[in-house]
Amino acid sequence: MNRQMIFGLSAAVIILLTVLELVRRRRLREEYSLLWIVTAVTLILLSVWDAPLDLIAELTGIFRPTVLFVVAVAFFLVILLYYSTVLTRLADQNKQLAQEMALLRQEIERLHPDTSAADDETP
Repeated sequence: MNRQMIFGLSAAVIILLTVLELVRRRRLREEYSLLWIVTAVTLILLSVWDAPLDLIAELTGIFRPTVLFVVAVAFFLVILLYYSTVLTRLADQNKQLAQEMALLRQEIERLHPDTSAADDETP
């Protein structure tokens, strides 16, 4: 096993252990950890099993040592795209909740005009 494969294997194992530890400490939800675990396991398999790397290198014309790097970057791009969609959805929900809260606040002030004046005076 050459140095590139040892480095790839080490990096993948570190990613996997880090993700599992974050899930264990409840700092990362299981649903978000799935892509990271799949990425780490794929990189581990490609680091120890040469046949897929050779096939990908032959099909793409990329040098074999860089195939593992290219696969890792592709997985990270998929993860980034997924999290971008999650963030977009959360931003939309946040905006909707803020608008609903403003409407509710307006309705409360309309129904109870004396309480809104008292709220404005509190420091």
